[in-house]
Amino acid sequence: MNHDNYDDNYIRGILNSVKSIAMVGASPVNVRPSYFAFKYLAQRGYDMIPVNPGHVGKSLLDKPFVASLSDIGRPVDMIDIFRNSSHIMPVVDEALKLPTPPKVIWMQLGARDDAAAEKAEAAGIKVVMNRCPKIEYGRLSSEISWMGVNSRTLSSKRAPVPVQGMRLSLNRTSVGGGTTAASDRAAKNKNELS
Repeated sequence: MNHDNYDDNYIRGILNSVKSIAMVGASPVNVRPSYFAFKYLAQRGYDMIPVNPGHVGKSLLDKPFVASLSDIGRPVDMIDIFRNSSHIMPVVDEALKLPTPPKVIWMQLGARDDAAAEKAEAAGIKVVMNRCPKIEYGRLSSEISWMGVNSRTLSSKRAPVPVQGMRLSLNRTSVGGGTTAASDRAAKNKNELS
């Protein structure tokens, strides 16, 4: 796979299919980027698990920290690595040893390890490098455009302001392609319920 450029449908498919995310390197410090990403994804309905051995005994948004992936004790759909590139391979190695490996390994902005990606993909795991799921979710849902950022998505309908636990449709038409069928169905269903 070309990890220099991802098709929107690849990212969209991942964000639509995962339910649980273990964030390795999560921080309870509310000015850290990992805190913002964790909080944002939790508010969008993802089951977030903070992983950081330095914070065991603490919690992040009422979610207790675990020291390692093996301490989670249940399968997770995605591992979001908030560590620098030199620490990625050990996380991937630990993920591959889990009884049920994740479907996705996501490396945050600035994090890239091609050897680790190759190893994960050889085991059938999807990989994203040097991207932030918070940013990608906001871009694909058009939520990021509320702040004046060009999201490269096209829609005559403004995305709704999210409420706690609300997942926005990621199926808006983008410059790179995609369809709006799911977002149109969701809007129709919402109007029928009102």
